[in-house]
Amino acid sequence: MHVDQPGREDAPVVAAGAGVTFVMPVLNERAYLRRAVETVLAQDVEGPTELVLALAPSTDGTTELARELAADDRIVLVDNPEADIPIGLNRAIRAGRYPTIVRVDAHSELEPGYTTRALETLNRVGAANVGGVMKADGRTPFQRAVARAYNSPIGLGGGAYHGGAHEGEAESAYLGVMRRSVLEEVGLFDESIRRGEDWELNLRIRRAGYRVWFDPSLAVTYWPRESWTRLVRQFSATGRWRGELVRRYGRGNSVRFFAPPALVLALVLSLLVGILQATGVVTSWWAVAASVVYLPVIAYAVLIIVVAIGSGGGTGWRDKLWTLAVLPTMHLSWGAGFIIGVVRGAHDTVDTSRLGNRNTPLP
Repeated sequence: MHVDQPGREDAPVVAAGAGVTFVMPVLNERAYLRRAVETVLAQDVEGPTELVLALAPSTDGTTELARELAADDRIVLVDNPEADIPIGLNRAIRAGRYPTIVRVDAHSELEPGYTTRALETLNRVGAANVGGVMKADGRTPFQRAVARAYNSPIGLGGGAYHGGAHEGEAESAYLGVMRRSVLEEVGLFDESIRRGEDWELNLRIRRAGYRVWFDPSLAVTYWPRESWTRLVRQFSATGRWRGELVRRYGRGNSVRFFAPPALVLALVLSLLVGILQATGVVTSWWAVAASVVYLPVIAYAVLIIVVAIGSGGGTGWRDKLWTLAVLPTMHLSWGAGFIIGVVRGAHDTVDTSRLGNRNTPLP
């Protein structure tokens, strides 16, 4: 995998059994929080562990559930009134006591042995941060379609943690198991960034000379957004912040981030040419020449249809139809947000898909 800043230094060694701090920002996650916490507490790690929950102002009973779960003395609660993920992560890290930090998400479930394997990899390769595969999953046809898109190289651009098979240095890490000393050296998460904060942190880690490592033997189950509108809001905000990161870091961004905005521009250009042809403004051989702009859009449409039809064995027709809708929704929402972010910046853009979630608890 391509890494523009290969690590040169080993991260500081941590003694076996020194302890692990899990950190989890939480906002309106009552439907997922209990299971996420259970998989963290079930991790079999040598030495003491703690889970620090950074609680944003939830409206669905998440805070009450967190207080109930905190009857376990391994759980620590800290307030995150701003509801921003980087701020919550930093507060959780500062509240923790141990030299290794494991970032977890309330929409995620750690597999048994995840932390032990990650610690072994950290020691083996001298990395400052190690992550594995985001294994998206779903409970409904829509959510399964989103999960399929996440797991496909077509869906999210082929990042290593979306299905990579080869271990090695990486651009970033999904969630991440990190050395506290390195986090403190580079200044923790940038609290001015509301999306893409993990990528930016890993950029600073690599620029400080340390290794960020991908280990495909590590996997985390991730439950994506449950509705079309939430998906649009999530990807629009994420795309806009990627545009902001391009403004800030320029060539530090991978080329793959530019594919969705290119698709949006190709689609807009195709629509304009179509209107000009339909109204007779463009005629004769100019009309034929202008038709070339349709080729990228046609190729994209064919690709999406092929992916949707062949998307995994045993899936039903509703899953395949949702996949036809989900893939372009993700790409176009992200791409449009990216263009706005590059032109105008992200400013106070937030992921509103996390607000007002009133999901009921799942079994």
